Amino acid sequence: MAMETVSEAIRRLSGAGYVDAFGAEQDGLKSRRRGIVRPPESFHVDEIVRFEGDSDPSDESAVFALTSDDGTKGTYTVGFGPLMDALDAVMVKRLGHA
Repeated sequence: MAMETVSEAIRRLSGAGYVDAFGAEQDGLKSRRRGIVRPPESFHVDEIVRFEGDSDPSDESAVFALTSDDGTKGTYTVGFGPLMDALDAVMVKRLGHA
């Protein structure tokens, strides 16, 4: 069985109700649909899908399926490993998955 790609994982999660997308901001995770920024501690991590490059560590990434305390569901995609963005590293740690 072939491993799913990042875009396939996002499509699958979207079909399961994770229709928003979140991005890291200085003060927390920002909803791209609503523009609201919430602290990462206000989210529950429902699933993490990790991707690892066969030969290149820079190909590592992770898709987080998140539900906020108000019920908003969405995904948060980050580069993973040694090349992870510093702000994403802070957010992932605050999500409790560092």
